[in-house]
Amino acid sequence: MPLRHVRTLLTPQEGAAKVTCMAWAPNNSKFAVCTVDKVVLLYDEHGERRDKFSTKPADPKYGRKSYVVKGMAFSPDSTSIAIGQTDNIIFVYKIGEEWGDKKVICNKFIQTSAVTCLLWPEENTIVFGLVEGKVRLANTKSSKSSTIYGTDSYVVSLTSNTSGKGILSGHADGTIVRYFFDDEGSGESQGKLVMHPCPPYALAWASNSIVAAGCDKKIVAYGKEGHVIQTFDYSRDSSEKEFMVAAANPGGQSVVIGSFDRLRVLNWSPRRSAWEEAKPKEIPHLYTITALAWKRDGSRLCAGTLCGGVEQFDCCLRRTIYKNKFEMTYVGPSQVIVKNLSTGTRVVLKSHYGYEIDEVKILGKDRYLVAHTSDTLLLGDLGSIKLSEVLHDACGNLGSSAWQFSVQRQKGVQLAQVAPGLPSSAWVS
Repeated sequence: MPLRHVRTLLTPQEGAAKVTCMAWAPNNSKFAVCTVDKVVLLYDEHGERRDKFSTKPADPKYGRKSYVVKGMAFSPDSTSIAIGQTDNIIFVYKIGEEWGDKKVICNKFIQTSAVTCLLWPEENTIVFGLVEGKVRLANTKSSKSSTIYGTDSYVVSLTSNTSGKGILSGHADGTIVRYFFDDEGSGESQGKLVMHPCPPYALAWASNSIVAAGCDKKIVAYGKEGHVIQTFDYSRDSSEKEFMVAAANPGGQSVVIGSFDRLRVLNWSPRRSAWEEAKPKEIPHLYTITALAWKRDGSRLCAGTLCGGVEQFDCCLRRTIYKNKFEMTYVGPSQVIVKNLSTGTRVVLKSHYGYEIDEVKILGKDRYLVAHTSDTLLLGDLGSIKLSEVLHDACGNLGSSAWQFSVQRQKGVQLAQVAPGLPSSAWVS
């Protein structure tokens, strides 16, 4: 996964002005940044600043110097932002669908200690960690919060799997805990997963393993039940500093870890079933990277720094033009963004089984997508934006007994129109 610098969204300052958190909206249309001044800056998908709003203290009499914003996340419908603060509160701001819409606090959740990190993986469900070691859930529909599980150690990091159905919490004593809202049939265990050698401030849940790093200057990849798969040791590299933050791309096949003046990139190799380290992105005078946020379609990565700068990087593997009508952007081995150059509409074609996409074709008067992987056939209708993935049977055929579909299965794509040779009665349903 090459990282190519695109632009500076926020110019760094002379001294410390830490970017405390950043977030992309699920619909890819908005990007939010919060710095030490506690103002949320809103950018469009092209990196132009379009709006902003100031956060509020839990108690107005103490003023805005009484807290730090530690966590921020968009709602699944991209119309609200949750803000976690060190003055023991979470505010949810309704920001609307249009730029300039009035910002209104629609929920607030008072806690017994400072909020340290925050996720919003599912509708009405905000997950957050506290200084006292608890991982809690805030329900925006009922305006109530409850404890998912408790530990005796400060929550230093939170991350979710690619589906948002499971979460990991990293703690100051090195503990990494796993919890599932739905294990999706994986049968993986819950509870304490592993004891990392140091606080795992940099924590990412990729599709094939869990990646953790911290102040010991080592990156460790753990298997699904906590065994060590690989270790990347930089403890003898005098130019390397502690790892502060990590993020997995939406496909879960690449992980970026931020430290001082450097972004390290790990890419999963399906053929080797191992992580491979790409050439690190060295940026002199960038200083410590304090926040990372990956655009939900996988095409952009943003990095925030200790000095208040925000840098945007292009993450595509390659781009091709198809029939002079479509742009194919390969943002990962198993994910391709197909853009209609005349209308600007985009479709994200993804193998939900994690297989590498070999080739994408557009058939049927430029309406239907067909793509092959080693074990599946990907089909899409550009008119209705409906996608499906079909597994081959043991003989490599798309037999009637072997219909299995991805979680994005939708009605409406007639296979006979996009895959010649299939029976005309075959439908995705």
